[in-house]
Amino acid sequence: MTLTWLGRAFLYVAFAGAVGGMLTQVRAVFTKKKAPALLFALWSLLGVLGAVGVMQFALITHNFSLAYVSANNATFTPLLYSITGMWSALEGSLLLWSLLLALVTIGVLWYYRSDASDAVVQWASVVLFSVAAFFLGLMMFPADPFLHNPAHVLQGAGPNALLQDNPLVAVHPPLLYLGFVGFTVPFAFAIAMLITGRVHDRWPLEQRRWTVLSWGALSLGIILGAWWSYQVLGWGGFWGWDPVENAALLPWLTATAYIHSVIVQDRRGLFRVWNLSLAIATFSLTVLGTFFTRSGVLESVHSFSSSTLGPLLIGLFFFSVAVGVGLLAWRGDALRSPVGVDHPLSREGLFVANNVLFVGFAIVVLLGTVFPLLYEAVNGNQVTVGTPYFATIAAPLSVLLLLMMALAPLVSWRSADAGVLWNRLRVSAWAALLVAGILVALGVRHPAVLIACFLAALAAGAALRTLRGVIVSARRRGHLASAFRAPSTGGMIVHLGIVILAIGIVVSTSYTKRDEITLATGQSTVVDSQFVTFAGFHQVKDSLEEATQLKVVVDGHSLRPAVTTFNGRDTTVGTPAIDSNLLRDVYVTFDAVGGNGETSGAQVQSNLPAGSVVLGVTVEPLLSWLWIGGLVVGLGSGISFLRRRYVEDPQ
Repeated sequence: MTLTWLGRAFLYVAFAGAVGGMLTQVRAVFTKKKAPALLFALWSLLGVLGAVGVMQFALITHNFSLAYVSANNATFTPLLYSITGMWSALEGSLLLWSLLLALVTIGVLWYYRSDASDAVVQWASVVLFSVAAFFLGLMMFPADPFLHNPAHVLQGAGPNALLQDNPLVAVHPPLLYLGFVGFTVPFAFAIAMLITGRVHDRWPLEQRRWTVLSWGALSLGIILGAWWSYQVLGWGGFWGWDPVENAALLPWLTATAYIHSVIVQDRRGLFRVWNLSLAIATFSLTVLGTFFTRSGVLESVHSFSSSTLGPLLIGLFFFSVAVGVGLLAWRGDALRSPVGVDHPLSREGLFVANNVLFVGFAIVVLLGTVFPLLYEAVNGNQVTVGTPYFATIAAPLSVLLLLMMALAPLVSWRSADAGVLWNRLRVSAWAALLVAGILVALGVRHPAVLIACFLAALAAGAALRTLRGVIVSARRRGHLASAFRAPSTGGMIVHLGIVILAIGIVVSTSYTKRDEITLATGQSTVVDSQFVTFAGFHQVKDSLEEATQLKVVVDGHSLRPAVTTFNGRDTTVGTPAIDSNLLRDVYVTFDAVGGNGETSGAQVQSNLPAGSVVLGVTVEPLLSWLWIGGLVVGLGSGISFLRRRYVEDPQ
């Protein structure tokens, strides 16, 4: 009981700090006095840190007096997966959420400490403390992570098998949560700007910095999640339009639109309604995504827990939407811009198109995700919305976005001059035509690949031209390092990452070769020019798992696909083996075994000779560039966040 009461006591401290911060900031707004917001934020953070410390101590020491530890840990769970067990289920993941939100709140209040008496900062602090109090309140009542386990057990169930099969579990969820939590900041300032009526100040551009940080974390989290899925699930893919995947994609789409759109407000005073609406929508979609992930209303291979929190989470979603819409309607007159878009092919005109595409696609994804729920509620039957629905929209959208990435950095503000545009675009255009011509000469005939590579080269040329202009300008000033602080530097590096990522996706999915082969020990075959040999079985057994591994040699590289049974859960999962280089991936799975299969744990096909195996072999060209592109995107967003001052774009 000691850990139960200690953990709860720390949660009460954190909750009191959040509520105290909220109330004192509200009082400060009306009394026009400075309140100790940082002190309350630190108070709340220390409480959360204490609760996290108690939970980590219980997990690492395998203290099964906590029901959460008993359900998600075992004495044989390795240290890494004991630590990550904190976010393996709902209650612990709320602890991680609260910890990240407390850290973000401290960071924001410290950054704006000189503006602590500013009404915008004070109202934003109220929102941040309120959201923190909501999630801390969930853990104090319906989702208590420190619930006492009345049974005196000596062994726990251990983590879910998929959560102890890959070290990416230590990185992917925290990055996703950091992205989700970080979007609370632009939401808080959007609400504050609407309450105070100060929608014309510097605050929108200020919030772009925090949105970029959150967007970068979410982007990396999504990419690493795709990599994790690719390495663990055994289907050879990286994105399946699963409801939980869509839950992360939705706020990413609206945040991407916001990051671009707020530039126009800074340069031309346009898009105020767009920007405030996007900030509110992005936060609301993170709450909706949490509802999808943790309520159990949607079936997903990525959803590892369900709960009774659905009504509370969906209530927060509708409340945030209602408050945002109400404030936007209240401040409608103040949000009108005195100027408009002068030409549809000007830079601001292309940003309008950018917003429409991203928001339109978010609506399409949202409808495809919630339609099964609505259909079941109306008809009582279950239905699924699969990849064809999403891909039908995603393919043309990707083409248009690559085209805008090629044009938007080069067009002028307010006007469209075809001669100027061509002068800026022509080198990239000829280079793109050369790339397409080389591909045709090499025998590439797939239309999607040719179009994607042409547009990718065009977009890369635009990004490189912009970066070259920044570097030249910095060199003329004698401060080359200042190039990294230019507002366009990080963005153009992100564009290059998107280009690399797009090529990896299009080429790998267009030329994927899948085959299922049956081999006896010592036999070989060729799959898409890859020489595959089955060299025998290898049994692994320890306190954590029992596995039957296959010794497979692919072009001289030894691979070990397996079927693994994790103790405690008694769950058998397939573990693929991957031979990867910059040109191609060979993805091998252990699909079945011949004979009686007594010692393998794999699916048995009795019509095959004993000792033979069925291998799934998938060959995917250039897939590793998807992960490389994701890392470049993360680098660019980091540079964009860390730049210290505004420098005029060299155009």
